[in-house]
Amino acid sequence: MKTPAGHECPHFYGDYFRGKNVEECRLLKSQNQAWSPDLCRTCPVPVISRANSCQFMKLNIVVARPLTALFQRRVQVQAYCEKSKQNVSEPQVGCGECHALPFKFEIKED
Repeated sequence: MKTPAGHECPHFYGDYFRGKNVEECRLLKSQNQAWSPDLCRTCPVPVISRANSCQFMKLNIVVARPLTALFQRRVQVQAYCEKSKQNVSEPQVGCGECHALPFKFEIKED
């Protein structure tokens, strides 16, 4: 579903049926974090979801006020792979063990 910022996010829920206006981030809600629509503008979760759809990667998110963002509220993401049992440093790429490349490129000389 599209977030208030216009990005497609699998964790955003909006119910607008018959005049309702219920919006929530179910990922933040599952981790007992407060959500507001301004967090969707800079949230990295939609980008991660588009780049990597690994079923074993679990996202842990925290709403914080980092110094680099001039103390504005931001969503910070940490990823963990349940298959390889390790932290994922780049969630867009993955852990590197779950989804290996299907073939190798070989350069043959004439």
